[in-house]
Amino acid sequence: MVPGRGAVAAVSDLFTETPKQKSEGSNMRIVELRAENIKKLSVVEIRPTGDLVQITGKNGAGKSSVLDAIWWALAGTKPIQSQPIRKGSSKALIKLDLGDIRVTRKFQEGKDSTIVVENADGARYPGPQEMLNTLLGSLTFDPLGFSRMEPAAQLNQLRRLVKVDVDVDALDKANKTDFDKRTDVNREAKSFRAQADGIAVPEGLPDEAIDLSAMLQQMQTAGEQNATLEQRKANRQRVGDQISTDRMRAKDLREDAQALRRKADEMEALARTTDERADLEQRRLDEADPLPAPIDTEKVRQSIEVARVTNAGVEARERKAAIAKEADDKEAEAQALTDAIEARTKQKADAIAAAKMPVDGLGFGDGEVTFKGLPLDQASSAEQLRISCAIAMAANPKLRILRIKDGSLLDDDGLALLGEMAAANDFQIWIERVSSDGKVGIVLEDGHIVGADDHAEAAE
Repeated sequence: MVPGRGAVAAVSDLFTETPKQKSEGSNMRIVELRAENIKKLSVVEIRPTGDLVQITGKNGAGKSSVLDAIWWALAGTKPIQSQPIRKGSSKALIKLDLGDIRVTRKFQEGKDSTIVVENADGARYPGPQEMLNTLLGSLTFDPLGFSRMEPAAQLNQLRRLVKVDVDVDALDKANKTDFDKRTDVNREAKSFRAQADGIAVPEGLPDEAIDLSAMLQQMQTAGEQNATLEQRKANRQRVGDQISTDRMRAKDLREDAQALRRKADEMEALARTTDERADLEQRRLDEADPLPAPIDTEKVRQSIEVARVTNAGVEARERKAAIAKEADDKEAEAQALTDAIEARTKQKADAIAAAKMPVDGLGFGDGEVTFKGLPLDQASSAEQLRISCAIAMAANPKLRILRIKDGSLLDDDGLALLGEMAAANDFQIWIERVSSDGKVGIVLEDGHIVGADDHAEAAE
């Protein structure tokens, strides 16, 4: 059935006008929707007067087409599906009366849609879509989309909506930078501390390292003196050997002199000379001072070894102290970073506490929205529904319309909560719900309005 103009009045009678609407009629809500040949719709006209507009019917009846018609009229061409025109038709139309403005979007097969936006006096806006874009909030037509967002997306959405006196992103970025830097500094401090703890330092070390140069010079002098003594000892040994040789030679010469008389005098003289030389050397040898005792180099060597061990301990102590200081410096740097992070975190917390949230108890957590100090996804379903709608309402101060396509997922309490919020905040909520009893809201069947509530019969 395709309702005529009489059906419009019948549908309008289903809603009860509230005092708030009369006193605050300047808020932009849908006064009338007309959709022709949009998706599964034939011709539908709705003039709602209540805060909660329920579009019901069985699956495939055209409920989504009604909500899509509102969206397509306002949000530009991007959300429009590839086949917006009802099968079997070549043209389609959406007219939306918002009180202060009227929107008309037309479709023709094979062509792009066109849009006209007029004020209440019929004057057209030169940039119709740009004008509409100033009215639309990011959650206008899917308030429950907030509850389905990833935590980071929810946080960004709330930040765009809530005015905070500090740059939260800058604080978070600075904290992230300092946190990463602190992690590196703590890692370095731990490494230095482990190095320092790994150095063993003997007990009882002197305050200063031992001067090895004097000991090494003493060792060198002793070595040189002992070498000289050895050389002198060898020389004396050679002299003694020479004396023995000379005496044996003198004896031989004497024997040769006896045998060789012709040379006796010569040989005797030579023997005397040789004896005289031997006597002279003997006297020199007898008169020579005794050789001093050799220097005991083992004691010097042991002293040097002790000094080296002591100096290694002193060096280890100094190295440990230096590394420990590096660890102290890094730990102090890490503490300074911690203090800066805590200060910025407090500044952020104070600013968030002072900000006006759409719902008391909301807050900015670390990469997520919190409610009463806990992640939002831990809130109850009712709390998440209330928060999502409150944020959507706060994000749409001009066009006071919300659309919910998953209304069948809401229980009676959730539906009642939506009604209360819509009435309290002067919002109009269009909600799609699957129903087969034909008694709830505006009932659709095969793209036509066939009934509405229990205030009127289905329009013919």
